[in-house]
Amino acid sequence: MILLIGGEKGGTGKTTLAVNLASGFRLRNRDVLLVDTDPQGSASGWSTMREERTDLTRIPCMQKFGKSLQNEIKDLSARYQDVIVDAGGRDSVELRAALVAVEHVIIPVQASQFDLWTIEQMSELVNTATAFNTHLCATLVLSRAPTNLQVHDTHAAQHMLQEFKNLRLSNVIVRDRIIYRRSIAQGCGVLEYQPADRKAQAEIINLIEEIMI
Repeated sequence: MILLIGGEKGGTGKTTLAVNLASGFRLRNRDVLLVDTDPQGSASGWSTMREERTDLTRIPCMQKFGKSLQNEIKDLSARYQDVIVDAGGRDSVELRAALVAVEHVIIPVQASQFDLWTIEQMSELVNTATAFNTHLCATLVLSRAPTNLQVHDTHAAQHMLQEFKNLRLSNVIVRDRIIYRRSIAQGCGVLEYQPADRKAQAEIINLIEEIMI
């Protein structure tokens, strides 16, 4: 599987989803590669931190930039079961190149008006990419949602996001849980972190199951 975690808005939890999906796939004994296209290098830093731990299986990560990313992704997919591309939060050469090469793009979005305004542009980018990549599947994931279920912004955002016909809205909502930050700080995912957070684990498991259908 060639998977892109991308979007035009920063701070939506793209790297958090990328590394948790990578560790979740690895726990299923799949051969996973992370490709970090963000100059901030957060996914690369997580991978390096992970390598220092002897109790966790290695998840290799490489940084790639520029227009050649499209061909490099296709080449890497012949060597790994899963290639997960973590793109920065902006309209970039890397984001556009990856959209033409991947099978599935996951677009995390927060339930805020600033985030929701960027989805129309992402919808246009996906439309443009599908002219060259006819098998591209695009999924919106509400991310960093409040854990307080009485906050109704998430439901309003779900209703709005359903209007985009070329972007499927995931059934999974990833909540803003401190366990995500704690696990990343230790080079692992929430499925590996102890003590376990069953709610966070269920979010990642359900998202993996949805992606792999």
